[in-house]
Amino acid sequence: MPNEVILIAAVTIDGLIARHHREVTTWSKDLPLFKKQTLGFHVIMGSNTHATLSTELEGRQMIVVHRNDDPASILDAIPGDRCYIIGGGKTYARFAPFLTHLYITPHPFVFGKGIPLFDGVIPDIELVFQQMVSVDEKGGIFQYQYKVKKS
Repeated sequence: MPNEVILIAAVTIDGLIARHHREVTTWSKDLPLFKKQTLGFHVIMGSNTHATLSTELEGRQMIVVHRNDDPASILDAIPGDRCYIIGGGKTYARFAPFLTHLYITPHPFVFGKGIPLFDGVIPDIELVFQQMVSVDEKGGIFQYQYKVKKS
């Protein structure tokens, strides 16, 4: 199992990752940073995320998970020290117990209704701030990087 299991997501200010399950995310300005950070690593995603992002994922080992897949088994099969969980909400929720870091980029949108970052029941996760990375400083968009505090 990788030492670092990193959730990476662009979210709206109200904590949503999309308006619906087939949304092509045109509002996210952090795609260049996402590509730079994930290049060369395994990325884990659900089938809807794969359908909308697969053309943007060259140079990464893609793992598409399904409802009956066991997250621990998937992570155990990944060589190397780092992998990224890239969506969607149900996948984030299923892998929540294994997360070591969260890289969250809030964008200046309010959807009001859509897919939450964690679409399911998750354990409480306490985070420790690590750093902030500029995405679009003039637009007020930054990626916030947190480490999961293990008890």
